[in-house]
Amino acid sequence: MAAAPVPASPTPPAGNVPLPPAPASPARTHLAVFGVMVAVFVLAPLLGVYPVFMMKVMCFALFACAFNLLLGFGGLLSFGHAMFLGSAGYVAAHAAKVWGLTPELAVLLATAAAAALGWVTGWLSIRRQGIYFAMITLALAQMVFFFSLQAPFTGGEDGIQAVPRGRLFGLVDLSQPLAMYGFVLAIFLAGFGLVYRIVHSPFGQVLLAIRENEPRAISLGYDADRFKHRAFVLSAALSGLAGGTKAIVFQLASLTDVHWGMSGEVVLMTLVGGMGTIFGPVVGAAVVVTMQNYLAEVGSWVTVVQGAIFVLCVLVFRRGIVGEIARVLKKPL
Repeated sequence: MAAAPVPASPTPPAGNVPLPPAPASPARTHLAVFGVMVAVFVLAPLLGVYPVFMMKVMCFALFACAFNLLLGFGGLLSFGHAMFLGSAGYVAAHAAKVWGLTPELAVLLATAAAAALGWVTGWLSIRRQGIYFAMITLALAQMVFFFSLQAPFTGGEDGIQAVPRGRLFGLVDLSQPLAMYGFVLAIFLAGFGLVYRIVHSPFGQVLLAIRENEPRAISLGYDADRFKHRAFVLSAALSGLAGGTKAIVFQLASLTDVHWGMSGEVVLMTLVGGMGTIFGPVVGAAVVVTMQNYLAEVGSWVTVVQGAIFVLCVLVFRRGIVGEIARVLKKPL
């Protein structure tokens, strides 16, 4: 008996059958959000936002991104990161005012000085973990603070004032607000891009592995202390880049940027925006700087409001603003 013929599979209807949309890749999502961020910073002065305010946001956003590289992706909590921001500010201000260097050279010199300081302090502190690491960084930062207070070239409590903005490459006059804004925007985007590249490089993946399970990373043959030390130096250098730029923008280097309170502020920025996210520190810096700007009239109550927001984020929004948005959208940000 002949076998029954196998029924043919149903033919698809004529025309193209719509397929479900493929989920957006993380790189595509990051590119879209990056485009929105760039558009906001480019259009803000054109829409009437005070350029100096936006430049302050970008400087602190870069500082927060540098700190997030260490804490969010390396798992190392530093209570002394203000020493890199403040010391770089002093170096840039002194180089521009006393030595007469052009702004780009002053900022580069400040970044190199912060990286050198980060290499030394990282070598001393990276051998400890947890609260011991945090306390060592705080103690080293206090030493830098008192050095900045007593050193003759820092100006003591008055700081270094009337720092000239100079001419970029000897050509572009940075005393013009839009020229200065473009200079700061270029530095911020370059620093942000470097952080993104570090995080998504093999080095960044090893750093994440060390954060998640250091003993396992060591068992796989990675020198955890060496990777953490490199991350510390990179974070210090980027913090110095932010500090040197800030000194040129505000034409001032003062003890405020090297005080331990500034180290607390960058922790607040990172946690409010979203620790371990790419764009969280930028949002956190914008929130904190905006809050300081609009609450300046209440004086010392700004600190109370900041503390209340910090407690609220820890209790309710533990992932931060961007972290919670990423959780709802189920997309890495």
